[in-house]
Amino acid sequence: MRILIAEDDQVLADGLLRTLRASGAVVDHVASGTEADTALMTNNEFDLLILDLGLPKMHGLEVLKKLRGRGSALPVLILTAADSVEERVKGLDFGADDYMAKPFSLQELEARVRALTRRGMGGTSSAIKHGPLVYDQAGRVATIDGKMVELSARELGLLEVLLQRAGRLVSKDQLVERLCEWGEEVSNNAIEVYIHRLRKKIERGPIRIATVRGLGYCLEKIPG
Repeated sequence: MRILIAEDDQVLADGLLRTLRASGAVVDHVASGTEADTALMTNNEFDLLILDLGLPKMHGLEVLKKLRGRGSALPVLILTAADSVEERVKGLDFGADDYMAKPFSLQELEARVRALTRRGMGGTSSAIKHGPLVYDQAGRVATIDGKMVELSARELGLLEVLLQRAGRLVSKDQLVERLCEWGEEVSNNAIEVYIHRLRKKIERGPIRIATVRGLGYCLEKIPG
């Protein structure tokens, strides 16, 4: 799950980044409306936008209006210090999916994020199957033959990318780009370590992560 946070309060933004990254999400952060608009126009891989209304350079409602004007159905959770009914109605009329007034509970925000991303993925149909392996993208839970596999956030991120491209080559650079969060770097060597750990946990029965030397990896099913 990849989330864009548009919030100019650095203290609040840092809290959101820590909370959502700890839950396994890849999170990008911008501090102005123009940066948010640019990020949304140039990157279509976001699964959720957390949008503060009182942004500098471009108001949050204008960011939302332009996003919906481009035909995007990206789920949007609005954050604002203004808790009036009029502000809520205006935000929802502009195309927001949910609304939270500051201050708020980070635990509640996490729950709303999960609900919105499930809705954006089409309700409960967010599972990817690969042989006996099933990965629930919304709940971020992997099972093999119905038994849960304990995976770290990085391992879950790698598994998600490999499953989304099952049977196709995924380069190291693609994995690095997908797992990198702003302010944190993931090296090619680190990818090899994560892949090694992931193999030990999921390579059971017909599941295999094949290495294409010098190019990348491919999630395969071994013919029975």
